[in-house]
Amino acid sequence: MPSTISKSAFVSGFWAGLPFIAVGVPFSLFFGIIATEAGLSVAQAMGFTIVVIAGASQFTAVQLMIEAVPVWSVLAAALAVNLRMAMYSASLQPHIGAAPLWQRMLCAYINFDASYAISMARYEQDPPMSVSEKVGYFLGSVSLMTPLWFLGTYFGAVFGESFLGSFDVTFAMPILFLALVAPMVKTLAHLAAAVTSVVATLALSFMPSGTGLLVAALLAMIVGAEIERRRGR
Repeated sequence: MPSTISKSAFVSGFWAGLPFIAVGVPFSLFFGIIATEAGLSVAQAMGFTIVVIAGASQFTAVQLMIEAVPVWSVLAAALAVNLRMAMYSASLQPHIGAAPLWQRMLCAYINFDASYAISMARYEQDPPMSVSEKVGYFLGSVSLMTPLWFLGTYFGAVFGESFLGSFDVTFAMPILFLALVAPMVKTLAHLAAAVTSVVATLALSFMPSGTGLLVAALLAMIVGAEIERRRGR
């Protein structure tokens, strides 16, 4: 079981993850702003972002807090949105499951959408990568984004709307996910799963926060797996 991390793979991952900072940093600033507007102190906003470290569930929770919904609803919705990380972890296990516990725990903590997608794409392109190289690449892909996410939240919480002015960052999330997912759609099963997730998400938009997305993800996985089965793979 490898105890070291491949430095060359770490550097490669660093460069691969660099472009996504352009989206991640503005969103961390935006979270700091809306967190303080929702009534959180700077310390509470920072604690939130350090402990949860998951943008989608953080925004979901804060939005519900602004709407003054019950605490249990806030927690349930944030958990539902973040359950996608369980699927990420399951698909990462064959690649880094043999790594030391501390490496797996670190990867689990900084498992962003970007780091997962970037790493999985590289693993598929280069199957012979060792566990040490795979862990190094994963950590490298998010090595700069993680501290910048914390710093962005802090500056957003301290300086508020004056920090971003009139700049609207809400358009960036769809672009980020398209950039992450598009290169991974390589087979009919991938395409069918992607289309199913989009259609199901729109059709189930009436469901409570986060639950429709989870159902859509489950349906997409079933469709993709069934197509793979029928093709004898």
